Amino acid sequence: MLPRTGALHTRLGPAPRAHSLPVRFDSALLDVALTVARAVPGGDARLEPGGAFAPEIAWSTGSRLDQIVAILGRSPDWQPPSADSGLRVTRRPVIAGGSTFEEQIGYARAVVDGGWVHVSGTTGFDYTTMTISDDVAEQAEQCLRNIQAALAKAKCTLAGVVRVRYLLPDRADFEPCWPVLRRYFSEVWPAATMLMCGLADSRMKIEIEVYARQPTA
Repeated sequence: MLPRTGALHTRLGPAPRAHSLPVRFDSALLDVALTVARAVPGGDARLEPGGAFAPEIAWSTGSRLDQIVAILGRSPDWQPPSADSGLRVTRRPVIAGGSTFEEQIGYARAVVDGGWVHVSGTTGFDYTTMTISDDVAEQAEQCLRNIQAALAKAKCTLAGVVRVRYLLPDRADFEPCWPVLRRYFSEVWPAATMLMCGLADSRMKIEIEVYARQPTA
């Protein structure tokens, strides 16, 4: 019989670096623990307040312990802050959007913190195919579809958006996007800023970032 997840937590304890001490576990125990970790339900349930585990995160090592920790929402690379750093360690739900950039660079599509949803700068890639249109208005539309998908995972909608930033390399591309932006935000009226700046990929013509408030019960 496999141990319950509570027993798994008790036997494995916190992540290996939680106390800056070396840790070793029996190979058979790690085999069982990995099986149990894989059986823990994922999905939106991990975003609920008081959830036992955060969403699964990516890992890069071959260590079974690192894999177990990552599956259960803990970073194998986590380091405790120094006693005088003034940092307060908190666990915040993070949301993946499916972009390969997130794993390559090391960021979340969105982070939920204290009822606020912070959505990263989002471009017009279709993350299922990692393709992007040449048309700036179509890119803007895809940006907002990607943002809507991230907000939905955070139990939020565009109606909760209070701040939006538009980032474009060419100011002439902004006006062609207005009909798309008006269609999505005309009922919301968020605070908004447009900035001219270079983007990470020459194919990107617009990037959109939003802050949103989760609905209250």
